[in-house]
Amino acid sequence: MNANATSTLYPGSPHRFSFSSALMQALLLLASILLCATSATAAAPPAAAAQAAPSAELVKRGEYVARLGDCVACHTSPNGAAMAGGLELKTPFGTIYSTNITPDARTGLGGYSFAQFDRAMRKGVAADGHNLYPAMPYPSYAKISPDDMQALYAYLQRGVAPVAQQNRETDMKWPFSMRWGLSLWNAVFLDDAPFKPDSAKSAVWNRGSYIAQGLGHCGSCHTPRGVAFQEKALGQDGSGGKHYLSGFTFDGWHAVNLRNLWTPEEIVRLLKTGRNSFGTAAGSMTEVITHSTQYFTDGDLDALAHYLHDLPAKPGAPVTQKAPAPLVAASDDALYNTRGGLGYLQFCATCHRRDGRGVENIFPPLAQNDSVQSKDATSVIHIALTGWQSAVTQQSPRSFGMPSYDRLSDAELAEILTFVRGKWGNHGAPVTTAQIAKVRKELKLKAPDSGGFVTPRFAALAADPNASQLIHGMQLMTETRARLPRNVGNDLNCSSCHLNGGTVANGSPFLGISAFFPSEAPRAGKVISLGERINGCFRRSMHGKPLPVDGPELQAMVAYIDWMKGATQANDKVPGRGVAKIDRNIMPDPVHGKKVYAEQCAVCHGANGKGIQGANGVPAFPPLWGERSFNIGAGMARTYTAAGFVKANMVMGHGQKFPLGQGNLSDQDAVDVAEYFTHMPRPDFPDKVKDWPKGGKPTDARY
Repeated sequence: MNANATSTLYPGSPHRFSFSSALMQALLLLASILLCATSATAAAPPAAAAQAAPSAELVKRGEYVARLGDCVACHTSPNGAAMAGGLELKTPFGTIYSTNITPDARTGLGGYSFAQFDRAMRKGVAADGHNLYPAMPYPSYAKISPDDMQALYAYLQRGVAPVAQQNRETDMKWPFSMRWGLSLWNAVFLDDAPFKPDSAKSAVWNRGSYIAQGLGHCGSCHTPRGVAFQEKALGQDGSGGKHYLSGFTFDGWHAVNLRNLWTPEEIVRLLKTGRNSFGTAAGSMTEVITHSTQYFTDGDLDALAHYLHDLPAKPGAPVTQKAPAPLVAASDDALYNTRGGLGYLQFCATCHRRDGRGVENIFPPLAQNDSVQSKDATSVIHIALTGWQSAVTQQSPRSFGMPSYDRLSDAELAEILTFVRGKWGNHGAPVTTAQIAKVRKELKLKAPDSGGFVTPRFAALAADPNASQLIHGMQLMTETRARLPRNVGNDLNCSSCHLNGGTVANGSPFLGISAFFPSEAPRAGKVISLGERINGCFRRSMHGKPLPVDGPELQAMVAYIDWMKGATQANDKVPGRGVAKIDRNIMPDPVHGKKVYAEQCAVCHGANGKGIQGANGVPAFPPLWGERSFNIGAGMARTYTAAGFVKANMVMGHGQKFPLGQGNLSDQDAVDVAEYFTHMPRPDFPDKVKDWPKGGKPTDARY
C-alpha cells in the first residue's frame, strides 16, 4: 500500500523535534520515521484456519480494492514479482525493505486469518503481535468498509500468485530499530473508527470522501504533520479538519494543497492521464497514477474529484486556480538579456518551448503550471536537480523524461527557476541559491561526471563586451527559420542538427570548429572559410539562399561560433566535436528501422515524417522527410552520419542524459532507423553533381 503517494507534488523528509522527557524523545524519534519505513515481517504467523474459497466475483472486487489502495507500488521491487516486496526504501535513519504480501504461507500473508489481516490493516499489529510502522498507512485503512476489507483479503489470498521470497531485515539505526514506542503512538494518535458518511452530502461526495480518507490515503502525504509526525487530521471534520489535505513538505518534495482544487474535470484528467492544464504529475504521484488512479472507474474518479473540489479552502491559504489564465508572453528582453532567460533558452526551451507552453501530450507546459509557481518551490527545485519521468497510462503509454540538471551550479539553477516562476503569467517568488543548496543537501546528490566535456553557457554571453552581436548569432542559430525566412527554404533551424545552438556534445559540429577554418572541404574540393561553410548549410541542409558575406547576420553567426571555441587551437582535440562514431560493419535493416521509427521517433517527428507543429505554426520538431525536410544533398542523407547523430542524440526527452534526456538507442537500432528515414523521399539538390571533384565520395552517400 503506497506510503509515498503525492499529487502533482510530493512527499518528503521527517522533521526532528526535541523534548525534555527522555521517554517522549524516544517516542518522537520513532514517530519521525513513520512515513519512511514499511514493516518487516517477523516469524511467520500460525497457519490460518481453513476457510471456504471466496467467489471469483469477490476476488475480482478485491483486485479493484487493491488498485484503490495502490498496494503494488510499495510491495513490488524493480524487476521483482508482483506484491513480493523487497523494494528498497532509504531513509535518513537507515534502509528498510517492503514486505511480501503474496499468499505464500511461510514468507507472505498465506498464514493470516481474516481477523489477523483485519487487525493489521486497521490497528497496525501483525499476526505475530509486533507493531507495524504506519508507512503502511493503517490510520487511513482503518476506514475501509468491512465488505472492501473482505474483498481485499480474498484477492491477496486467492488472486495473487504466491511467491516464496524471504523478507529482508531492516537496517535501521538505534533507536529507530525499536518498535515499542509505536504502541504509545497508536494510543495517542490512532483513530480506528470506521468511515462515517455525511448525511448532508450526496452519495457521490461521500464516495469521494471514502476513497480519499480510506483506501486512497491521500492525507498520508498531503496533510500537515504534528510534533510526533502524526497527520493533523484524518478527515475534513472536527477542529483539525481545516488542515486535512492542505499540503505538506518533506523529503525534498511539496505535496500540494488538494482543497478546493481546480475543476472536477481537470482533477479527473490528471488522475487518469498524469497531466492536465495546470501541470504534470511528478515524484511518487507518477507511480500512484501508473499503478492506481488510472484504473479507477469513471464514477470513482468523478466522486474523488468532486470531493476534493468541494473541500473549503484552508483559511489564509492561496486561492487555487480553477481555469488557466491568459498566457503572457516573455519579452525578448527577458529571454535574451537576462542570465535566467538565456539559461532557460539553452536548457529548457527545446522541450518546453520559448513560450513555456510545452508540446501537447509530450512535454508539459511551464506557463500557468501550479507546480512551477507554487508558493513552496521545493518540488520544482527537486525536479530540476534530479529529473522527471511521466506516468505511464493507458492514454499515454509512452513515458517522457527530463534529465537531471544537478551539474548546473546553485546560482545557475536559481536564475533559471526564478525566470520560469515569474514569466508567462506565473506568479512564483524568486528562487535563491540557498534554497537550491538546501534541497541539494537533503537529496545527498553525488558530484556529476562531466565526461570531459564542458557545455558552453548561453548565460555567459551576456557578460561579453560583444554581447549584442553574440546573442544575435545565437538567435540566428536557434531560430533560423523564423529570423531568416528568405534564406531558409524548409522547416529546419541550425539547431535542428546543432542542438541547443551547437552546445551539445556530438550534436554540435560547430564546437571549437572556428579554430579549424579555413579548411579543406571534400565536397567543394577546395579550402573554404567558416562563412562559406555556414552558407553551404543554408543551401544544402535548409534548401535556401546564402547570406550576404559582409552582412550583419553572417558576421553575427561567425562571431558566435568563434566565441564558442573558447581557447581551442587549430590542432586541438575537442571533446564532443562532430557526430558519434558508428561501426560501419553493422549492416542496416530498413524493415527493422521502420519499426524503430514508429516506436521511438514518430511521437516527435510524426508518423508521416513531417514533424510536429508548435504554437503559431512554428515547427516544434523538424520533419525527417517530405518537401519541408533537409534535402538530398545534406549530410544527414548519409546513413552512417545520420546513425551517429541518432545514436548520440535520440531519442530526445525520454532518458536522463544531460542536457536533453537524449541517446538511448543501440548502435544497430541507430543504423537501422537512419537507413530507413534517410532513404525516404525529400527535395533534390541539383548542385550535388558538382560534389566530390577530387573523388572520395563516401560509400554511404545517396549520390
